[in-house]
Formats: sequence, structure tokens, C-alpha cells
Amino acid sequence: MQRIRLRYTKRGRLRFTSHRDFQRAFERALRRAEVPMAYSAGFTPHPKVSYANAAPTGTGSEAEYLEIALTEARDPAKLRELLDESLPAGLDVVDAVEARTSGLADRLTASVWELRLDGVAVEEAEKAVAAFVAAETVEVQRRTKNGLRTFDARGAVAGLQASCPQPDRPGEGPCAILRLVVRHVTPAVRPDDVLSGLHAVADLAPPVPAAVTRLAQGLFDEESGTVTDPLAPDREAVTAAPADRSGVAGSAATVPVGTGSA
Repeated sequence: MQRIRLRYTKRGRLRFTSHRDFQRAFERALRRAEVPMAYSAGFTPHPKVSYANAAPTGTGSEAEYLEIALTEARDPAKLRELLDESLPAGLDVVDAVEARTSGLADRLTASVWELRLDGVAVEEAEKAVAAFVAAETVEVQRRTKNGLRTFDARGAVAGLQASCPQPDRPGEGPCAILRLVVRHVTPAVRPDDVLSGLHAVADLAPPVPAAVTRLAQGLFDEESGTVTDPLAPDREAVTAAPADRSGVAGSAATVPVGTGSA
């Protein structure tokens, strides 16, 4: 059995798709691309797809991850192309690598988010960020199925900065961009929780909802304060693996997806 790890995006209007919507779209794409999926046992077999830490509905993302199990070996690059063609624009498969290491989910320990605050001056955002970072704890509330829950939004934040929009992304009126690095903890601290915290400590209240995009997720490097690529260990393992007689790294030669079996 071969395992392939994929990175995909949620862009534009597709950021409003729920995780269940994506699951349905992805399973249709697997059938269109004729991917030889492995299935679970039991009365209701389903394709072996493992999703990891999906972004909340309504947020964009450049770094969503999943893993699929195949009954026949396939070339990850060709598989990526076929799946990308089979998904709607906005749900884009941008990377694929054969799984050669364990614990993808364990390598997703932090996320980098971008929050675009239209109608908020950069100076106002910088003051709110300074107040948030200086606080030891920032208690916020989130409504759950069991009622309101109070928790600290400050402890999980490893980095928070305010800046101006990029020159190629102008807007009408003032606008501030927040770059947020947040550790994955329990309970999870989401970008909207940090916005609630900024309102609590500095009365920052954007006049329109923030446009939120996950830029990256992976292992958090405490020394550099950066988030590393979670697929890098698999790429390195493939590069280091000895080639077989066909010239393909690893023990199983890969063949194009969609060709069917001989």
C-alpha cells in the first residue's frame, strides 16, 4: 500500500465551503481521476483519506493537508495534476509527496495566519497588537454547544505583527494587515479569538469582518519563530532512498494515475 500526502488550498469563494463539502468534492475528484484508493473494511467501506486540522469555514487557506492510501503505486506529481484538474477552481492541489515518515498530524503544531482589517488604520492596529502582546493573559469567550466558554487567547500566540497591505493589494480607505503565528493547543485558539482579544484589551473593532487566510502550518521552530514545511521530511526521505532498477527512488516503481491496471 502506498500513502500520498497532499497540500491543497481554499481560495476565493471556496473559502466558504465546509469541511464536509470539501470531503464530498475530494471523493468525487478521486473517482474522476481513477485513483486506485484503498478502502476501509466493514459494512460501509469508505476511501482511506486522513484529513489534518482543517481551517474553519469562511477562512481561506494556502496550507491544508491530507493523506490518502492507494492499493497501487502512483507518481505523486502526476497524481497531483489529475486531482487538481478534477477539483473546482479555488480548491487547488498544490503539492504531493509519497509518505516516507510517520505522524503528519504530529508535525502540524502551529499556523501562520493573515488577517486583513479593512477600515482600520495601521497605527490603530499596532497599538492594539502592542497591548495584546504585553498582556500576560487575554480572556475571551466563544459560544460552544455547551454554552459560553472562557479561555486565554494570549498563551497560544507565538507572534503577532501589524503592517500595511502589499502594494499589489490596495484597497479603499485605511487597512491594516495582521500576521499571526498561533500554536495548536487545546482549546484551539482561532484568528477570530485573537480578534476578540484585541477588542478586549484595546477596543479594536474592525467595521467589516476580517478577511482571514492561513498562509502555512507545520512544526513551530522556537529558535527562529518560524513554521516549517511538514512535507519536507518526506521529500528528504525520498531523495535519500536508493533507486531501484527502474531508476525510481524506493522499493516500488510508480506508474501514471488513470491508466488502469495491465
